[in-house]
Amino acid sequence: MNAKLDGYQNIWCFDFEFRADPGERPVPVCLVARELRSGRLVRQWLTELNEPKPPFDIGPDSIFIAWYATAELTCCLALGWEMPSNVLDLYVEFRNLTNGTGQNCSLVNALSFFGLPSIDLATKEAMRQLAMRPGDHTSEERLALLEYCQTDVDALQLLMEQMVGRIDLRLALVRGRYMRAAAQMEYRGIPIDGETFQRLKQRWNGIQQLLVAKADPGGEVYEGQSFKNQRWTAYLQRHQIPWPKYPSGSLRLDEDTFRQIAKTYPKEVGKWRDIRHTLGQMRLTDLAVGEDNRNRCLLSPFQSKTGRNQPSNAKFVFGPSTWLRSLIKPEQGMSLVYIDWSQQEFGIAAALSCDENMQNAYVSGDPYLTFAKQAGAVPADATKQSHKRERELFKQCCLAVQYGMGDEGLALTLDEPIDIARDLIRRHQKTYPKFWSWSGGAVDQAMLNLSLHTVFGWYLRPGPNPKWRSLANFPCQANGAEMLRLACCLMTERGVGLCAPVHDAVLIEAPTESIEEAVTSAQAAMREASAVVLDGFELKSDFTIVSYPDRYSDERGQAMWKLVTEILDELDPVRFGDSPEPIGRGVGTSTAGASL
Repeated sequence: MNAKLDGYQNIWCFDFEFRADPGERPVPVCLVARELRSGRLVRQWLTELNEPKPPFDIGPDSIFIAWYATAELTCCLALGWEMPSNVLDLYVEFRNLTNGTGQNCSLVNALSFFGLPSIDLATKEAMRQLAMRPGDHTSEERLALLEYCQTDVDALQLLMEQMVGRIDLRLALVRGRYMRAAAQMEYRGIPIDGETFQRLKQRWNGIQQLLVAKADPGGEVYEGQSFKNQRWTAYLQRHQIPWPKYPSGSLRLDEDTFRQIAKTYPKEVGKWRDIRHTLGQMRLTDLAVGEDNRNRCLLSPFQSKTGRNQPSNAKFVFGPSTWLRSLIKPEQGMSLVYIDWSQQEFGIAAALSCDENMQNAYVSGDPYLTFAKQAGAVPADATKQSHKRERELFKQCCLAVQYGMGDEGLALTLDEPIDIARDLIRRHQKTYPKFWSWSGGAVDQAMLNLSLHTVFGWYLRPGPNPKWRSLANFPCQANGAEMLRLACCLMTERGVGLCAPVHDAVLIEAPTESIEEAVTSAQAAMREASAVVLDGFELKSDFTIVSYPDRYSDERGQAMWKLVTEILDELDPVRFGDSPEPIGRGVGTSTAGASL
């Protein structure tokens, strides 16, 4: 046994087979677990089990090894078992060892990577389908599933022996700690207005057919349900909106381009982006909603190169167009709170680069206007109201620099001559020289050492032709992911009702009478997490409370939600209750030591 594991009396490899319909909690079918020191083997069929405790010690003296541990941990929750104290997830660690190399991170591929045997994919899929099949299993099928489950446990032992010497166990257990938090979020889910969701699904084809007629009655962009490139070109010219083109001269009409330009022109472009997505890509049947009207799907932790969660855009309610988020609604007697870090990436860059000017700008509460003041572009007494345009220019410059955008890209975003963009970037370089030195040094390090890593050891190993922008983005994005993971751990461990992570934010729920205490606890966890990741530098957070019977809403999608629900009421005049208009009960900003 590897010396790194000497501190643990029990070393368990474990695996569940289970059934999980879209949006539903898992139904455990069977469990196999092996304790590696003693060789003890546990094989249990679970469909008739009514045992309140797991068949193994889950305390601090035991370590549990799994592959993609949220599956096993949600099964523990479904059985009413406490989760293990220490989790080593070999999927996460294999992902970390190969991140950036393009390696496929399935269990079969991980075994192949180390030259270890595995069962064939066809057999694996057949057994998975057998486990997913509803109803009873014959004694022969039960035996086959237990045997299959044991092959995964045996594979985990072989894989662990190959991998444990290559990982920092202390940091690996931090990542395993997050898989515990992720499992709790996946198990809880996000409350959805189920009645409105069902009405939308039933009338979806009719809504799509009427959407263009309502949104574009004059045929400004559409002809029928067809998006017309020539009409879009004319629309851009009328509204003087710059738009990226391919070398051939044709407009870039991909989703990423629409999303980027919509940030600068939310009214002029955001509406058309929502319509395109609603007509072309959105299938409401894909949204994973259970019988209890909770949206549940895999959060896919560590799936992106920066280590961020990457849930399915189709299954996760925060994935599709922003208007659909108005389906999120607290249950009776409950409140939801959306809490996000204020200018998180600016604050991370300021802290990690040790740039005092940048840190002072963040602490001011309005880093963009403060940047303009520090650069001498506005007077010291300038406000958002008195110098709105200048603030927007310097804000876009900060965002462009953080995402590795050059002067041409910034000029396009601003719709200003390139000389203005170049001047803004020069001012940024002059005002924040330590940031520029730090950022350039990170890229140089990645190119020389072929690796970058976060404060908690999440690695990126770029290939032979890495993208400079991706390398420049990694420190802020990946350390932001570390911060979010730690905050989620602290919240779940302190009893906060955490529903989901959303990029640099969280969604929590609590009874309305105790929602203020939940917000206080959640914000304290976010401050603490930022201080740990940033060596004492604390980030602020903002929050919005929505209490029953109101619904959650994203401001960018309110107009589209109103349009869609108006069409729905025309097609289906039966109403089920509340107004479609969202009303937040309160908005606030937290700073260190502040109270609600």
